[in-house]
Amino acid sequence: MNCVSVEELNKLAQAPESFVIKGETQYSGRISAVAEKVFENRAERPVVLISGPSGSGKTTTAKRIANILARRGCKAHTISMDNYFLPMHMNEAARDKDGKIDFESPQRLDITLFREHLEKLFRCEEIVIPTFDFARQERGDGGMPLKRKRGDVVILEGIHALNPLLTGDCEDFTCCIYVSVRTRISEGEQLLHPSKIRLMRRLMRDKLYRGRELSETFEFFKSVERGEDLYIMPYKHRADFDIDTFIEYEASVYRDILLPELKKTSESYAGYADYADIEQFLELLSPVDRELVPENALIREFIG
Repeated sequence: MNCVSVEELNKLAQAPESFVIKGETQYSGRISAVAEKVFENRAERPVVLISGPSGSGKTTTAKRIANILARRGCKAHTISMDNYFLPMHMNEAARDKDGKIDFESPQRLDITLFREHLEKLFRCEEIVIPTFDFARQERGDGGMPLKRKRGDVVILEGIHALNPLLTGDCEDFTCCIYVSVRTRISEGEQLLHPSKIRLMRRLMRDKLYRGRELSETFEFFKSVERGEDLYIMPYKHRADFDIDTFIEYEASVYRDILLPELKKTSESYAGYADYADIEQFLELLSPVDRELVPENALIREFIG
């Protein structure tokens, strides 16, 4: 279990520019080590599957691996598995025992089409990647043609990327990567669980760019965690590589943005006690200005 103390983070925050550089260098090193293995195995395993729970940084990790491969002369295509969501009227298989749609279920994706596309990508046959309109919960018009050339790599990222229900029997030609926050923040005997770091990321993005109140994200996250326990965590052992996406300086950046909203939410949200430790740890941290965060940083997924 990786762990870093509040005291250590606050010492680093005394030189914020160096703090940010250190955090980015550590993350880049983890990405580079895995990207090198992907490059070495690209002939036998040209399809890369990246899975991880909500807020783990899958999108940025996929892009960063693709960029490293490109610098090595290997073209990499990145695909979000969100494109394979089924229209809402085709979600019958994702309904639970009460008849409600389980929005975290892998059955919400077009399993048949996805498996077909995996095989075709390996064989260098052309596919047409569907699009999905989240506002309408319907397939978009048309699609994006893609044909992998020999020597190219295709990176598919999504929460269900390691779930065999979706991927089938593809171990021979895929490289599987699991990404998540694996580091805890400590203060004495108290620990802030990695899931709370991921939740902070969601709180930031939902509040700043999706217009959601913190209480709405708290409620939504309960369903997300249930889905993780059922559909994601049981398959992380299938990963060839694990990447810890914890960024040392990130909670210090979130501090001044989230704290006022957390204090306000604590007065009105009945279930706040389950998340009060986020406020307690942020109170202890020295702030870092968000303007110091590089444009290509992972946490830009969440702070814009």
